[in-house]
Amino acid sequence: MREDRNTKPAILAALAMIGIYAVQFVAARFSLREHLTATDLATLRFAGAGMVMLLVVWRNGRATGKALGWRRALTLAALAGLPYPIIINWGLTYAPAAHGAALCPASIVFFSFVLSRIATREKTSRQRTIGVAAIIAGLILFIAPVRTGGGMKDVLFGDLLFVGSGAMFATYAVLVRRWRVVPVAATATVVLLSCVPLPLLYFFAPSGLRAASVAEIASQIVIQGFLAGAAAMFLYTYIVRQLGSQAPSLFMPCVPIATVLIAMTVLGETPTGAQFAAVLIMAAGMAFSALSRPVPKPA
Repeated sequence: MREDRNTKPAILAALAMIGIYAVQFVAARFSLREHLTATDLATLRFAGAGMVMLLVVWRNGRATGKALGWRRALTLAALAGLPYPIIINWGLTYAPAAHGAALCPASIVFFSFVLSRIATREKTSRQRTIGVAAIIAGLILFIAPVRTGGGMKDVLFGDLLFVGSGAMFATYAVLVRRWRVVPVAATATVVLLSCVPLPLLYFFAPSGLRAASVAEIASQIVIQGFLAGAAAMFLYTYIVRQLGSQAPSLFMPCVPIATVLIAMTVLGETPTGAQFAAVLIMAAGMAFSALSRPVPKPA
């Protein structure tokens, strides 16, 4: 009964996280094609998330940050804080939204699987291993149409940035699990530390904020900041605490499915037939892994 009480809220949290990430990728790609830069979106993300987290710190006091310590706080902020969305948004300037939505989650799955076994020595069932293998096969199939030459080199560069961001966030998830970090403390600390260098980005980084409309800026603050920057990070950390460092990553392959559908409608970006098949393979691998039973601990 205790496991059910932990599992059901975590699954609902995962569904909400999937929706947020799907909208985030499409919204970011839309503004990057119009006016805003990668650093603009990162600034808006943490400006919006910072507003939310200031209220949390105001309510909980300085104990929120003290619970982690400076070394751990800075490590988590470097992995899931300001550099993380900048790398993703940089990739979105070169590659379609569906690529980011496919490669980021798939990379998180792979690196979470590897790092969990190395760092935390978590036992993995054969079924989950097969599921992860299917996800990686789908990942390879997805990027297979990318050829060298012309604009395809730019797309490949963007894809590599997505893979790198996945490695960063997977490391964050493993450390959250290993250090037994409280979700609110992790989210608030990462967000507020990421807000510190924002004035430097605003004054010195290339920006298109002046060309963007108030509505576009406000919508990105809500989507990138309130939802992706604060809510999604809290949900991810909560799922890690409830189900383990690998569990949330197994839901992430659902993100490309939702993103592809939204991107086709909003952006007019249609993946190839092979990429559609790759998305389905990754989703099947996620389902197969999520349904696997945990390996019992030795008595």
